[in-house]
Amino acid sequence: MQALFDAINAVCGKIQVISDLFWDFPTNFAWYARIPILGNFSLAIILLIGSGIFFTCQLRFIQIRKFRYGLHVLKNSKKNEKTGISPLTSFFLSTAMRVGPGNILGVTGAISVGGPGALFWMWVSAFFGMATAYTESTLSQIFKEKKNDEYIGGLSFYGKRLLRGSAIAGVVLSLMYIVYALLCFPAQGFNTVSSVGQIAETLTGHTIPTNSALYWISFAVLLVVVIAVSFGGIKKVTKVTDLLVPVMAVVYVLTVCVLVLVNFTRIPWFFYAVFTEAFKPEAVFGGAFGIALVQGVKRGLMSNEAGQGTITMPAAASNAKHPCDQGCVQAIGVFLDTIVICTLTGFVVVMGRVWQTDAGAAWFELGKLPKYLASATELAPGTAFNTIVSLLISVCFGLFAFTCLLGFMSFTEICANRISTNKNFITVIRILCLVVISFGVLTNIAGMDLGSLWDLSDFANILIAYCNIPLLYIGFKYVKNATRHFEKNDGTPFTSREAGIQVPVWDQKAKEK
Repeated sequence: MQALFDAINAVCGKIQVISDLFWDFPTNFAWYARIPILGNFSLAIILLIGSGIFFTCQLRFIQIRKFRYGLHVLKNSKKNEKTGISPLTSFFLSTAMRVGPGNILGVTGAISVGGPGALFWMWVSAFFGMATAYTESTLSQIFKEKKNDEYIGGLSFYGKRLLRGSAIAGVVLSLMYIVYALLCFPAQGFNTVSSVGQIAETLTGHTIPTNSALYWISFAVLLVVVIAVSFGGIKKVTKVTDLLVPVMAVVYVLTVCVLVLVNFTRIPWFFYAVFTEAFKPEAVFGGAFGIALVQGVKRGLMSNEAGQGTITMPAAASNAKHPCDQGCVQAIGVFLDTIVICTLTGFVVVMGRVWQTDAGAAWFELGKLPKYLASATELAPGTAFNTIVSLLISVCFGLFAFTCLLGFMSFTEICANRISTNKNFITVIRILCLVVISFGVLTNIAGMDLGSLWDLSDFANILIAYCNIPLLYIGFKYVKNATRHFEKNDGTPFTSREAGIQVPVWDQKAKEK
């Protein structure tokens, strides 16, 4: 087993080189890095934040103007839809995939490596990322397709339409999502089972060996539940996410809010640390600024996924009244994920000040939940309250990872069907997913820590973003057409005429009214 892990770590090390090239180019050239201020901005940063700024300006800050409208759409969503799912259900499903362990481990890692200033750049990327999320989600709605009683769509669907109906483009983009999910599965399996062990240790007060019966039973139960839920279609998955997402979000937010309020005297220092670390002159004109910037954007992308195209499939599944309705809803999803949940995590990490110790350098490891709990317990008043806080956060952490698994499994199967409907092919994809999840869990049981899986996730994130963002520019004229019709609000249905391109699903919906 050790030889296998060593081999995988070696492969991951090679991929890390490629990942760093994608993330750092051209800052890895000395002549560019020496340029004041600009030398801190890699092509990836310029592309991600720059695109968000472009969409924000072109859409006249729609993430602000239509924020209340997005809440209105969520509030007035029907519980059950004859075809597809409701905007609220789609929101919960996308949140299940957005709000994952990265909201805890990613933020702690970003702060431990880039300092509190990294959190500021997470905010910046999220604010402009809301416009990007609006754009890609609206695009996925425009080009969605109907299959039986479900709507399907997303990156591979609008990619095919925008590239002149290229079947190859649809297959390649579907395959890319499958690869993306496969690279993320081990971490989610690892984190789901490790959270069970952490919960048991909190309740018993004793360290439980990772190769104990508890971990093996958890492993078996996880596989059974994932198979039972994920292989039943989107509507079966949403029954679970509709229940779990509100619970895990509310419990986590309330738990951390209590910690922050109990330590309210540290709040001014939190904002002082974040803003001074982000803007002090020696950071702006030196390497510290670049590190904080990259870490903030990297972890922001890992968390809210704005610009990746990976959340476009749950957006397309919604039976929205207008394509832009779901765009407004998905922009709120980015806000909830980063501005709310990641910020609360940042409060705990920065205010707890454990990241400043020597142990902080080792925080950026896969599944090291206890290192985040160290900050939480530092803020918790009293031993009894420490136990409650640790328990609640561990439960939320496990749910974050589990709901991510369900979402990834469901949409991996949709992408597989986009490539081929052959039952043998679908079965192979399902087995491959389960094998990769099992590998992540077995890593935990063996007591190993494949921290290099972070590098795989970083590589998957930026690679799929590089494919998605150019498509957003190609299709942006259709998003602007849809937005123009949306804001006109004259009661006319959205059809091919308003879209400026053939949209059969919306033409059919207009006839049915």
